[in-house]
Amino acid sequence: MTLAIDHLTKRYGGVVALDEVSFSVEPGEIFGFLGANGAGKTTTMRIVLDILRADSGAVTWHGRASTELPRRTFGYLPEERGLYPRMRILEQLVFFAGLYGVPSRQARRDALDWLERFRVPELAGRKAEELSKGNQQKIQFIAAILHEPEVVLMDEPFTGLDPVNVSLLRAAFLELAAQGRTLIFSTHQMEVVESLADSIAILDRGRLVTAGSTREVRRRAGRPVVRLGVEGDPELAWAKALPGVRSVRPGSDITELTVAAGTDPQSILHAALARGATVTCFEVADASLEDVFIELVGRTDDVEPATLAPLAVESAA
Repeated sequence: MTLAIDHLTKRYGGVVALDEVSFSVEPGEIFGFLGANGAGKTTTMRIVLDILRADSGAVTWHGRASTELPRRTFGYLPEERGLYPRMRILEQLVFFAGLYGVPSRQARRDALDWLERFRVPELAGRKAEELSKGNQQKIQFIAAILHEPEVVLMDEPFTGLDPVNVSLLRAAFLELAAQGRTLIFSTHQMEVVESLADSIAILDRGRLVTAGSTREVRRRAGRPVVRLGVEGDPELAWAKALPGVRSVRPGSDITELTVAAGTDPQSILHAALARGATVTCFEVADASLEDVFIELVGRTDDVEPATLAPLAVESAA
């Protein structure tokens, strides 16, 4: 049984926010939901949560319509802040959990445990308005999961987080998934998706452009990436003129070359050897999600490029 999004359509006047969108999410999956701003990601999440109603189509979880499910089935971390600014953190976490029927003693114990895991136990007695953006995000994440929902939907949970907090949130994702919870999150950070998501869906202007396992989507692009290291030549400027090479991205020791579909990656290795170069690394990999996204959506303004730095995340309610 799955979370099934079945031909969702939603219009706002003359604007089609969602156009017959269909995909499914398996129980226990970490699912990445990608798209430029205005693609329809938040609208889809709010329809799943029954905050909005679709004009047509349906959402089911284990075969039951989402509109018929108990509220505690879902947890939601919105992109916007949703904390009471002058209420103390532990007090409002217990309050939010109580809205889902969690006894206050249990909510207090679990909230303190999560604050400890996120390395901020000292925040329990502080007011939300006194916290940094990153710490507010952590509190909202805790609020979203204290009632132990089966499905957690998170809208841009990693935005604005430093590498340490990204790592902490990433660990929380993996822990919840190991417990069998289903996690769906939207983001513009492609490296986060590649490191976490079992499966993904990409929306563009309200339409689904691709969906499937992360590995399948990358392979489906059919454009391999060649990672080439040449001693004494980190830039590989000469590679830009090779047939089939679409882009060259130099690194400190290894350069990534994106090649057109049908191009034999071995031709790049042969070209390097023909120049008398000492090749220190040669690897062929599937296209990155960033490359797939740019090819399918055609816009780069909403994509945060991958980096080699550790990830960082916030949390929400």
